[in-house]
Amino acid sequence: MNNLFSFFRILSVFLFSIVAVSAQEIIPEKQPEKPVENQFRKKRIDGIVATVGDYNILDSEIDKTYLEIESQGQSTKDITRCQILGKLMEEKLYAHQAIQDSIQVKDEDVKERMNQQIDYMVEQLKSMDAVVKYFKKDNEDEFRTELFDILKQQQLASEMTKKIVGAVEITPEETRTFFKSLSKDDLPLIGAEVEVARIVINPKVSDDEKKVVIDRLKEIKNEVLNGASFTTKAVLYTEDPGSRSTGGYYKMNKKTPFVKEFKDIAFSLQEGEISEPFETEFGYHIIYLEKIRGQDLEIRHILLKPKVTSASLKEAREKAELVRKRIADKELTFEEAARKFSDEKETRANGGVLINPKTQDTHFELTKMDPEMYGQVSNLKGGEMTQVLFDDDGRNGKRYIIMSVTSKMEEHLADFSKDYTKIRELALKEKQLKAIAKWFDEKIKETYIKINAEYRDCKFTNNWLKQ
Repeated sequence: MNNLFSFFRILSVFLFSIVAVSAQEIIPEKQPEKPVENQFRKKRIDGIVATVGDYNILDSEIDKTYLEIESQGQSTKDITRCQILGKLMEEKLYAHQAIQDSIQVKDEDVKERMNQQIDYMVEQLKSMDAVVKYFKKDNEDEFRTELFDILKQQQLASEMTKKIVGAVEITPEETRTFFKSLSKDDLPLIGAEVEVARIVINPKVSDDEKKVVIDRLKEIKNEVLNGASFTTKAVLYTEDPGSRSTGGYYKMNKKTPFVKEFKDIAFSLQEGEISEPFETEFGYHIIYLEKIRGQDLEIRHILLKPKVTSASLKEAREKAELVRKRIADKELTFEEAARKFSDEKETRANGGVLINPKTQDTHFELTKMDPEMYGQVSNLKGGEMTQVLFDDDGRNGKRYIIMSVTSKMEEHLADFSKDYTKIRELALKEKQLKAIAKWFDEKIKETYIKINAEYRDCKFTNNWLKQ
C-alpha cells in the first residue's frame, strides 16, 4: 500500500508540479463559474484553452490534473477548473521567462530524472506497456517525449522560482517590523518543542568479519573486470537501500554531502576505474567511476556491511546499560557521557544534541517529529532519559541508543526572542510571496497571453486577462 501511494505521488509530480512558494491558484474557495465547472465530467473535444508565451495549455491537461489529484485519494470538489488552469499558466510563465532569461537546464539531467521516474513506474506497474496504457499513450516513444517535455518545463519553472526568491533577503529589523505588525489574533501558535540528545553505542565488528566483506568486494571487482555488469552486481548485493534499485548509481560533485572517505576515493579515480575496497562509517565499499561530466561524477558503488555477532551485540548492550547507570547515579552528566562514550561522530562533540534537518537548529516540534523519535521522547520531561533502546534502521546497522530530552517548551504563542528563527522564516516567506506577486504583475504585462472564451469568466488570482 505504501509503495502504491508513493507511486501515485510520482504520477502527480509527472503532470502537476506545484512550486511551494507560488501556489496561488489552488485555493479552496467558491467562485461564480458554474458554466465552466459543469463541463468537467462531460466528454470534451481537446483543444488549446490558453497560451502563455511559447507554451500552449490543452483542455486535457486540466482533466489529467484532476485525475492525478484524485489518484492520491484527495478530494477535488473544492478545486475548480479555473484554479487548475491558473496554476498551469503560472508554471508556463515561469518556464517561458526562464528561457527569456537564458536559464539553462541540461537535457541529460532531465533525462536522468525521467529515467528514474520511469524505472519506478515500471517497478510499480510491472511493465512499460502497462505504464504507457495507464497514461493513455499510443506507444513508449510518445510517452517518453511528453514526460521529457513536462519535466523540462518543471525544471525551468523551478530554476526561475529560485532566481526570484533567491534574491530576497530579510534583515533583523524587517523581521522585528513584521512581528510588530501582527495582531495578537495573528500571532502564530508554536507547537510544543523539545531539544533532544542521544548516546549511540555500536557493537564491535571482528577482524574476521571485516575480512569476509573485503574479500567479497574484491571478488565482485574481479568479476566485473572479467565482463560482469557492475550495475547488476549492485542490484543483487549492495546493502545501500538508497541506490539498490538504480544499480548503485549516484551523481555527485565536491559539494555533495557524502562522507569524506567516500568523496576522496571517488575523486581519485579515473573514468572507468573501480576502486579497491575501503571503509566508511556505513561499512565497506567499492566505487566504479562511470562518467566524468565537468565538475560532476557519475558513479556506482556497492556497500557491504560486516556481520555483527550476538556476542558483540551483548557486549554493546552491557556497555550502554553501564553508561546509563553512571548518568542516573550522577557520576556523569548526559552531555559528558555523550562526549566520552558515544560512537556517533556527528553528535558526540556537541554532547549528543541532535540537529533538526528541516530547520538546522536544535528544536524539534513534537507534532512534526519523526514518528519513531516521537515515540521515544514524547513522554519524557526535560532532563529525563529513556532506557537503553535497540535500533536497526537499515542504514546505520544494529546499535544501542539512549535518548534524552535536554529541554522542553510547551505550546505557546510566538515570542520574538524565543522563536526568532521561526518568525524570521515567516517574515522571509511573506517577503518572497510579495516578490513573486510583483514578478507576476510585471511579466504578465509584457508576455503574450491568450485565454479561450469559455475560461474568460474565471476569477483568477493573477491578472491573466490583463484587465
